[in-house]
Amino acid sequence: MGRIRPGISSWTEPTLVKSGWYPATATTAEDRLRYYATKFSIVEVDSTFYAILNPRTAELWVERTPKNFTFNAKAYALLTQHPTPPARLPKDLREKVGNAKANIYFKDLGPKDKESVWDRFREGLQPLQDAGKLGAIVFQFPKWFLPAPGSYRFMEDLREWLPDFRIAIEFRQGSWMTAERRQRVLSFLKDRGFTYVVVDEPQGLASSVPPVVAVTAPLGMVRFHGHNRENWEKKGISTAEKFRYLYKRDELQAWAPRLQTMAGEATEVHAVMNNCYSDYAVRNAADLAELLD
Repeated sequence: MGRIRPGISSWTEPTLVKSGWYPATATTAEDRLRYYATKFSIVEVDSTFYAILNPRTAELWVERTPKNFTFNAKAYALLTQHPTPPARLPKDLREKVGNAKANIYFKDLGPKDKESVWDRFREGLQPLQDAGKLGAIVFQFPKWFLPAPGSYRFMEDLREWLPDFRIAIEFRQGSWMTAERRQRVLSFLKDRGFTYVVVDEPQGLASSVPPVVAVTAPLGMVRFHGHNRENWEKKGISTAEKFRYLYKRDELQAWAPRLQTMAGEATEVHAVMNNCYSDYAVRNAADLAELLD
């Protein structure tokens, strides 16, 4: 049986910091990471979605966490076909593209600039990788990333850009997991050693991805987004409001046997609570750890 490791996404999320979960003495990001690492052994880095990580920051994370601590990192938005405001680009690239467009897409860049973004993204995470503390890079694709030849080619190219890193794939488009397509998709991921990210998210929407439990690599992963169906696709609200959902104990209890099934096929399984509103994620991660024990 592989080890099941509960944790959360983003230990610096503002509403979590304000919730009172951290002790009053934890006044800095360093203090909070050190405290968090006494409670959980994994965390997902959300900030890498918004900006390329500075290698020195990664080195500090290595120094401030125990030997067995693991960071999963979300892939930079530009590398997952999300729109990226020029302000979030590296300075030299930002000056190059200017502000003519409100958002830049990866396809808008020239070949050398694309290569540069990949190189910088990889270099930012290298200290975690070298220390054995990088779990996987999570590529969360948008709902307009459809099961088409171009999408498969894009995923195939990930191994070329990240040859030594573990890669996890999360779809936000339910058409990837239709009954007639899912086995083909899972086989595609398994053949390339990519982790399929199992999701627990609001159902009943056109893009909803069903909670298909599957293991396609030595690392299994489940991301818990909550069931706030009303806010899941709402525009103009904060990320915290989108994921504002506190799991009931019986909901998490239903996931315990599924996680154990995954652990029977994987070296380890990361159960990441992404219901990042106030202290909901840490409370539910602790609940899940207790249920699994």
